[in-house]
Amino acid sequence: MDYSAYLVPLLLVSVAVFAMGKRVNVYSALTEGAEDGLRVLMRVLPALVGLMTAVYMLRASGAMELLGELLAPLLVRLGIPPETAALLFIRPVSGSGALAIGSELMASHGPDSYVGRVAAVMLGSTETTFYTIAVYFGSAGVSKTRYAIPAALIADLTGFMAAAFAVRLLFG
Repeated sequence: MDYSAYLVPLLLVSVAVFAMGKRVNVYSALTEGAEDGLRVLMRVLPALVGLMTAVYMLRASGAMELLGELLAPLLVRLGIPPETAALLFIRPVSGSGALAIGSELMASHGPDSYVGRVAAVMLGSTETTFYTIAVYFGSAGVSKTRYAIPAALIADLTGFMAAAFAVRLLFG
């Protein structure tokens, strides 16, 4: 028998019972949280729209492919397959865009190919840096990111190189 279907309802009932025991107005807390969430969304939405527009414009113009071709020799030296260049550029900005590129790579090269495996590991081991910074810094009202963006991009590059290395090490 599969008890996993009861997990979410059990969790909701447990929270409600705990809140009643603490004499918390659950409905009021829920509506206040939703109101705060909408305020955060309104503060963050312009930055997200700008990021997504820039990503789609770069992709549609062909600039991303050109940049990938220019950086291919460097990527080879770093141990990263040049075919994943578009993924390197999109992943820090857009998770859904990166998934689309990862799907294209796996469809064209195969999910069990070196490129497909590296793309899959890259998707799982890196973050949508600019999206995350826009959301968290925007919700906290921070306008100067200082060293956060360079440090996060270096961490992304390290994740990309580690993904390629791990696939090479584990799958040959």
